[in-house]
Amino acid sequence: MAIASSSSNPFAHLISQEIAVIPIFTLESGVEVRDVPVAYKTWGKLNAARDNCLVICHALTGSADVEDWWGPLLGPDKAFDPTRFFIFCANVIGSPYGTISSVTTNPETGLPFGPEMPGSSVKDDVRLHYTILKRLGVRSVAAVIGGSMGGMTCLEYPLNTPSGFVRAIIPLATSARHSAWCISWGEAQRQSIYSDPDYRDGYYFRDEAGNIDLRNQPGRGLAAARMAALLTYRSRDSFESRFGRRSGGGSSSKVPRGGVRIMGGAETTNPAEPSQSDLERSASERAWREHNDGHRSSVSGSAGSTSGKLQSNSSRSSEAKLGAGAERTKIFSAQSYLRYQGDKFTGRFDANCYIHITRKLDTHDLSQPSKFSAGNSLSASLTPVDNGDESAQTESLIHALSLLPPALVIGIESDGLFTTSEQRELAAHIPDAELVVIPSPDGHDGFLIEFEAINGWIDGWLRRKVPEFYTERARMMSPEEYAQGAGDLHDGFNVKKESVFGEAEADVTAW
Repeated sequence: MAIASSSSNPFAHLISQEIAVIPIFTLESGVEVRDVPVAYKTWGKLNAARDNCLVICHALTGSADVEDWWGPLLGPDKAFDPTRFFIFCANVIGSPYGTISSVTTNPETGLPFGPEMPGSSVKDDVRLHYTILKRLGVRSVAAVIGGSMGGMTCLEYPLNTPSGFVRAIIPLATSARHSAWCISWGEAQRQSIYSDPDYRDGYYFRDEAGNIDLRNQPGRGLAAARMAALLTYRSRDSFESRFGRRSGGGSSSKVPRGGVRIMGGAETTNPAEPSQSDLERSASERAWREHNDGHRSSVSGSAGSTSGKLQSNSSRSSEAKLGAGAERTKIFSAQSYLRYQGDKFTGRFDANCYIHITRKLDTHDLSQPSKFSAGNSLSASLTPVDNGDESAQTESLIHALSLLPPALVIGIESDGLFTTSEQRELAAHIPDAELVVIPSPDGHDGFLIEFEAINGWIDGWLRRKVPEFYTERARMMSPEEYAQGAGDLHDGFNVKKESVFGEAEADVTAW
């Protein structure tokens, strides 16, 4: 199997992983792409029968690094036990973390695909990842597990691989088809990116001289999209309990290295920051400053200012341009948290990739047939249905669900994005399904936070459904042998480090 270099993709360097190259791949749209990189990670060993594989599927902004975002579930005698299973996780099409996407070099042009990257579907991800599994020698999969978008991939796996290849599935916090509610949120987030002047129709990574820098992003738009997404991932009660109407950041005040001014002007570590006397301004200017608090402007100054004192060549925020006198605008903790998360996200994700994947989610509909009949796939056998016939659509969806293998369906009680009614629909029509609802104050993100409960249900269910992998003879290595090469194992279910690709926070005051 050819191995690719990820040297041209700065985001792929965030993960230690394997990157294979598929010479040619045809998308559901009919578009053919060549020299397709596929990023993946594995843990554990295949058994002699090559049937002890667990496939883990990541969410929208996740990666192939399960240890990062579901780490407490990975380890000996946990849900994802690498001493018993060969664990596989691959990056999806459109993600910046190694698999073909907008930041991948187009072999035909020598430039990044950018906004010209062909669209993809969840079905495409399954078919592409299946080619890697076959190359790795996997004959069958014990179970596929995933949450949110990963849950969609999980549901599509048995339908877009040969019949019987997948024995069981565990979809979490997901749906059989993307709802109008989710589609609307995705559109609002894309519009946030489009509205950023730095977006430049998706060619923001290329300057006027033709130089390429994939770190260039429409940062304000992407950050705003992330903030909106975070609100859908959590619940109202979780924000109220965590932030309320408190102001300020999350950490206690400490004197920074280099000193800090605490009297005579705004508290600052910047010697060039204007003092209080420097900031005697008119009422209109103070109102302008308050109105634009949080706005990261690429256009300097205040175009409409009547005083003419606000012109500047700086592209810093309104607070940085004006300083902050005694009447500093009150910043609520919730605002501070969202801004921190938005800025953090722009350093690890690409805007074109975000647009691509949210559009992929919009197309998710389990009842829609695959256009590829090769490989004896059940999806290809489904009958196309007129989009205007809701009754026929429902019947087609029920039929698709009836083709799925045994399933443990998990929902999060407070999830306002993928509501538990959608998990009930899954469990009602999958022939051998169990539905578990986990109480959590954290909304949709509960599937990335409620580690102990999720681990218990997955581990218990797998022990019942595939018991042959839980005998001592089925172990491929001892826990001690695994620990020697595993580095820092998760002890219990406490989060020990900040997740890069998930929602776990080791220190909730770090922002």
